[in-house]
Amino acid sequence: MQSTMIKPPWLKIKPPTNQFHTVKSIIKSNNLHTVCQEAHCPNTSECWSAGTATFMIMGDTCTRGCRFCAVKTGLPNILDKNEPKNLAKAISDMKQFKYIVLTSVDRDDLTDQGANHFAECIREIKNKIPNIKIEVLIPDFQGNLELIKIVANANPDVIGHNIETIKRLQNIRDKRANYKQSLQVLVNVKKLNKKIFTKSSLMLGLGETDNEVIDSMKDLKKIDVDIVTLGQYLKPKNRKLEVHEFIHPEKFKYFEEQAYRLGFMYCASGPYVRSSYKASEAFMINKINKKNT
Repeated sequence: MQSTMIKPPWLKIKPPTNQFHTVKSIIKSNNLHTVCQEAHCPNTSECWSAGTATFMIMGDTCTRGCRFCAVKTGLPNILDKNEPKNLAKAISDMKQFKYIVLTSVDRDDLTDQGANHFAECIREIKNKIPNIKIEVLIPDFQGNLELIKIVANANPDVIGHNIETIKRLQNIRDKRANYKQSLQVLVNVKKLNKKIFTKSSLMLGLGETDNEVIDSMKDLKKIDVDIVTLGQYLKPKNRKLEVHEFIHPEKFKYFEEQAYRLGFMYCASGPYVRSSYKASEAFMINKINKKNT
């Protein structure tokens, strides 16, 4: 497909609100990064206005080079040891946030790949704001169970790890990532702590078939993943992967229906859905459903 593909009318970004500008100012003044900004997420205004934000820890430079990602690749800076405390303070100052998501660049350059830094951020935030809910979207840590355990032991409420796309198209990811390894990360989270909700996400519009999408959801359900999200892949830069197809909202609705038929407790599926879209809503619905089962 050519990069000149015209976006369909359903792909329109909502204008920012006053809340958006307030949050942006606090983030900038604390020298923090959000994946909302770094990955050019189309839902930033909506999520920030609703009291949810996704912070990207450990810098803004990734050691991997996935063909679909807007985050820059290269040799990252030394870890900021003050980031956990600064992050907790900033979130505390943004009193409207009751639910936050932490994600990160991949840090294959570090001995622990950033697992201890992840855990320290979780602990600092929970110590500063005891009632806040924390979701983490973690790297694969190259499949290292001990590193996954470090994050799980910090007791986040949700741990997400994205398989990104269907099995056949996994070559769009960095060569250090793969479908089987990502599924195993999610398996290990449940082994370590069954109380933690697990979550994964798929991008559509890369050339996958309907059956391949459903097969991927079946693979996730087999390993007891609670939440699944599906969204449209949008090309972030000229050098990145081309969009193969713009998926119609009705097709996203179809996949959402299939997800619930498979038994997922929550599914967000739509053109602008991303892995942390309506994350707090997904958590509350899962919590209620788990309580009633």
